[in-house]
Amino acid sequence: MKVVINKCYGGFSVSEECAKRMAELGHEEAKREVGRGDRSWYGYICTDDIERADPILVQVIEEIGSERASGSCASLEIVNIPDGVDFEICSYDGLEHIAEKHRTWY
Repeated sequence: MKVVINKCYGGFSVSEECAKRMAELGHEEAKREVGRGDRSWYGYICTDDIERADPILVQVIEEIGSERASGSCASLEIVNIPDGVDFEICSYDGLEHIAEKHRTWY
């Protein structure tokens, strides 16, 4: 399974070019945000707005490359993890990694 994470401090975001291409390919959230005509979604942190294993997101990053797909203060990277793994994305000041979900008690 391919999952997109941010590999630098700052936060996950996509570029305007990435968002527009995702909209062209039918990504509903991207279509809504690109249609608004402002930079409310792309170029800004949007970790809650997009599924990181979204096939359209992965496709666009593979098509245009990480440098062009990454928003401001982001460096997006596709990470391959085993299919079926229940994962979560962990972040420290925007720098992310993927961890397999497990049970935790405090």
